[in-house]
Amino acid sequence: MPDAPDHPIAYTALQPGTPVQTSDGHHFATVQAVLVDEKVSVFDGIVVQTEEGARFVDADHVASIYTTYVRTTLSREQAANLAPPDGSNLIDIKPPRSMAARLGRRFGRRKR
Repeated sequence: MPDAPDHPIAYTALQPGTPVQTSDGHHFATVQAVLVDEKVSVFDGIVVQTEEGARFVDADHVASIYTTYVRTTLSREQAANLAPPDGSNLIDIKPPRSMAARLGRRFGRRKR
């Protein structure tokens, strides 16, 4: 059976671990978190895991999001020089399971 074709998806469906590519298709990272500006509910970018650690890719540099990869507008040099994420008012729209469990206990929704 041939590989299933990639389909464009919304940032809200993007999963941690998805490969991230430069503009020429070179794999340089995987998605760690999808960030949204909580005040205005707008996609702000992604935190990616590289060999050098966590880095931030601004939404302006995310060209397209597919079921199996994210393509950026970054060159290989730009991708190698991304800054680490900073503390801000951004939230991860996909909290890790452990965080979800803690929030559930805190707000009375325990796993059964």
